[in-house]
Amino acid sequence: MPPSLPATINIREPRWDQSTFQGRAKHFFMVTDPRNLLLSGATLEEARRVVEDYRAGTVPPGLTEDQLWRAKYIYDSAFHPDTGEKMLLIGRMSAQVPMNMTITGCMLTFYRTTPAVLFWQWVNQSFNAIVNYTNRSGDAPITPSQLGTAYVSATTGAVVTALGLKSLTKHLPALIGRYVPFAAVAAANCINIPLMRQRELKLGIPVTDENGNRLGESTAAAQKAIFQVVVSRIGMAAPAMAIPPVIMNALEKRAFLKRYPYLNAPLQVGLVGLCLVFATPLCCALFPQKSSMPVSRLEPEVQAQIREKDPRLETVYFNKGL
Repeated sequence: MPPSLPATINIREPRWDQSTFQGRAKHFFMVTDPRNLLLSGATLEEARRVVEDYRAGTVPPGLTEDQLWRAKYIYDSAFHPDTGEKMLLIGRMSAQVPMNMTITGCMLTFYRTTPAVLFWQWVNQSFNAIVNYTNRSGDAPITPSQLGTAYVSATTGAVVTALGLKSLTKHLPALIGRYVPFAAVAAANCINIPLMRQRELKLGIPVTDENGNRLGESTAAAQKAIFQVVVSRIGMAAPAMAIPPVIMNALEKRAFLKRYPYLNAPLQVGLVGLCLVFATPLCCALFPQKSSMPVSRLEPEVQAQIREKDPRLETVYFNKGL
């Protein structure tokens, strides 16, 4: 009979060293794996049971370390780290590649007419709103009016940017016009994410010590978290929206695509998907999920609150969201 698994493995943290980019990349390749979307509800609940039992000190008989880590990553892919709630299916990070490859591929294919630009920017921002809400930091609820304001503002910003740039690039080479969707997406990310997470900017997000003990809520931590997410999201979109246009621009000049124009969209979607398979986890890995900042950079009242609890504490940690 194999020896019982010790109850000392810290599954509240990722399996790999998060102080290195390589460790974070391995972690996010697991979290963003699209195959997680195919897991049944029973599999997700079983993973949750294993993780919660282990955290409570109960080790199921016969459980191996690899099985424990597999359960942890299934749990992380489907349940919110702060609230523990099951996340919306298309809002999970494992849905990023299949959803974004379809939406981005269509945005890059159908960019020539105003109705097409309007429709695909609306689809993209609707999806982004779901993702930003699903992967918010903290456990505080967001009101329907806040959701509506963020959604309308981001969609308007993306459409205005896309249409404005489209009119400016009318007389420029066709390749330049292909980059209009990327500029619109980058602008929309700068609007959508802060608005969807505006409650965090107003009231703060939970900050903890190294052991996860909650110390208070900080708006300074929220600002840093949202900035990191905006940078990651723009970086995530960049390869998928920068590389395929160059390839498609060259292919469209050849006889093959002129003979089979219906292959344009599938080719575009496939190229975008190939870029996103790598760009999504690698850009999520730009910053640690459990981010940190010095106590001295928090708001004075939060610093005072923390000093009362632990005068020697120099660094606090927080979930930056995705």
